[in-house]
Amino acid sequence: MTRVGIIGASGYTGAELLRLAAQHPSYEVVYATGDSQAGVRAASLYPSLAARYPDLVFESFDPARAQGLDLVFLGLPHEASMALAPQLVGSVGCVVDLSAAYRLKDASLYPGWYGFTHDQPELLGKAVYGLPELHRAALKGAELVATPGCHVTAATLALAPLVTAGLVHTTGVVVNSITGISGAGRGLKHTSLFCSADEDVTAYGLLDHRHTPEIEQEVGAQVLFTPHLAPMNRGILATCYSRPAADVSTESLLAALTAAYADEPFVVVTEASPSTKATLGSNTAHVTARFDARTGTVISICAIDNLAKGASGGAVQAANVALGLPEAAGLTSVGVYP
Repeated sequence: MTRVGIIGASGYTGAELLRLAAQHPSYEVVYATGDSQAGVRAASLYPSLAARYPDLVFESFDPARAQGLDLVFLGLPHEASMALAPQLVGSVGCVVDLSAAYRLKDASLYPGWYGFTHDQPELLGKAVYGLPELHRAALKGAELVATPGCHVTAATLALAPLVTAGLVHTTGVVVNSITGISGAGRGLKHTSLFCSADEDVTAYGLLDHRHTPEIEQEVGAQVLFTPHLAPMNRGILATCYSRPAADVSTESLLAALTAAYADEPFVVVTEASPSTKATLGSNTAHVTARFDARTGTVISICAIDNLAKGASGGAVQAANVALGLPEAAGLTSVGVYP
């Protein structure tokens, strides 16, 4: 068995990790922390977990409890993860960080985009970006994995194959992304209140959203990124606009996506327009593309579940690769419908 610790297990991504670990044939959760919920039964906070974790109680963090584990997930704020990771890397089999603390390879970007200085250049260089579709070889045996941002996963899967194939220009790319309320986390925020979010769609992070440099890093293109908050629990729909750099058609764009993802267990290339509902509860991304000859524009679209493929599911997938386990273990490619 793979002995697993989840640090920050009381948040939404932590609850999703517990759900996925419960159906994983090799994972055994032996340690789950939630400092704000220390002493609370997981089943009390999340009744959906009661059948599998009737006696699990969230603990306060104790570094000694994590030592020697095979796998530790960090579901913490960025700076908290940056402070904790050095205590764990090398003393556990693999650390998978769900924050942005180790995503950006250029440490100089952190002050401007995240408001803190990254003081661990060596560990930052050691971290492997946790998107198997792009970095599977590097993930094998990784000791520190940086799980991608949710919007970044969707945008990258929609755009990267087209950029890599030289089919679109790498400047002037526009990404409009819609996300569900759970992306804001479990903490109480005005924008997450029912009366604020219901019957409303709002653009946020105009011109300066933190996922922008991460998308540019992974796609290899200049990006104008605008996320939107929609009144749904889960899901991301990223609609990406770019200019063709070659003679393209809808058929050639779909062929490029199909070739790129032919052997990927969690990417579906479809002629239909992807929907968030189709991905609900699954680790699958649905991707499509079109060429509009009238305006000379390439449109590529990706739908994912922001808590699954966009966070905890992607983290489990990357951890499986890092530890040499079957990549799809504990994960489903089939969404919940209706």
